[in-house]
Amino acid sequence: QVQPVESGGGLVQAGGSLRLSCTASGRSFSIYVIAWFRQAPGKEREFVAAISSSSTTSYADSVKGRFTISRDNPKNTVYLQMNRLNPEDTAVYYCAADRVISSRSKTYDYWGQGTQVTVSS
Repeated sequence: QVQPVESGGGLVQAGGSLRLSCTASGRSFSIYVIAWFRQAPGKEREFVAAISSSSTTSYADSVKGRFTISRDNPKNTVYLQMNRLNPEDTAVYYCAADRVISSRSKTYDYWGQGTQVTVSS
């Protein structure tokens, strides 16, 4: 099992950048798919990006070319580098883990508490 914990959220101006981190406990971290989801007020949780155990990546169309997901297995950490942020990226960002890569939130059994990202115009 893994327990993800997010960090790195904050307030940034439009056009700026942030890097989120997802650190997960557990010795088997490297075998897990790690995904990022986000949820804006009044909206459903949506897929952002995911990275498999072999570092295959998947992105939502809305973030392709702006966000980059990567992992550092010795540090049990996955990063989400977010560039060219815009106000529509404002949301609580959640890190999730499971054994299968998917864009469906129901696939993931392990979730962090979330970190707030606010992009001002």
